[in-house]
Amino acid sequence: MKRTARAFWIGAPGHGEIRDVVLPDPAEDEVVVRSLWSGVSRGTETLVFRGGVPENQHATMRAPFQEGDFPGPVKYGYLNVGVVEEGPERLVGRTVFCLYPHQTRYVVPASAVTPVPDSVPAGRAVLAGTVETAVNALWDAAPLVGDRIAVVGGGMVGCSVAALLARFPGVRVQLVDADPSRAKIAEALGVGFALPADALGDCDLVVHASATEQGLTRALELLTAEGTVLELSWYGDRKVSLPLGEAFHSRRLVIRSSQVGTVSPVRANRSYAGRLALALDLLADPALDALVTGESDFEELPDLLPRLASGEVPALCHRVRYPHIG
Repeated sequence: MKRTARAFWIGAPGHGEIRDVVLPDPAEDEVVVRSLWSGVSRGTETLVFRGGVPENQHATMRAPFQEGDFPGPVKYGYLNVGVVEEGPERLVGRTVFCLYPHQTRYVVPASAVTPVPDSVPAGRAVLAGTVETAVNALWDAAPLVGDRIAVVGGGMVGCSVAALLARFPGVRVQLVDADPSRAKIAEALGVGFALPADALGDCDLVVHASATEQGLTRALELLTAEGTVLELSWYGDRKVSLPLGEAFHSRRLVIRSSQVGTVSPVRANRSYAGRLALALDLLADPALDALVTGESDFEELPDLLPRLASGEVPALCHRVRYPHIG
């Protein structure tokens, strides 16, 4: 008897649909996972949904278990938590995280799943991929005790970075966002908050994650001399202009990119698996529940994605529930 499942596909830019799929029989080194939760990473996934991935970035932007190609039809996503139904004895019955799209059940190599620690609720574990991005960013940024730091952009990635920075001793951390409602999230994470015009300056480090030209410009303005902006934003096919005249050179400012697709060179001795396992361990902190700002059933995804992409539904991580079928 064939195993079946249901999967969310972007049929064409701006149009989502649920498709029936037939699963392959698992090989000896594979697992069958039934999804419990998945997460919609609003920034990246809505960009993909709109068809905004530049052609020269199609290969770079591929998710590990993506099917189809940009701009569509494509099955895309990478925040999935489920329970192993079949596979090696050490994994059967375990709750696991996998970089898999939105699908009710799937078959992957056993090496592609990471057990979720008992201290982390399954619903919170959907944040693992984004917290992993934050871990890599802080490896790149290498903040020091006592640093003055701003995180510009209170989206899912920015808030994850701020949450980890809140644990550093002696640092001044401020989350900066144009949306005043982000103040409550900042408070839950244990960091300060400011609107862009009110942000504290003289920063040794600014992590930029707003994906806006205005945000990156403000990030540069907040730096002290010799300070660094760590750029985490993904702009897709948009052009960005920056004020690199004025005092940019005389103040010896730095703009540095960071991207989770490569383990930070300063931690080249760490593996992708080890980095993800660390992110899952960090999710034992219940303060990170503040990053989950909405929840819907799997079957609602075709109606939900256009509303997330348009901003009608404001969200950091929108969590998707799965029925115990399919």
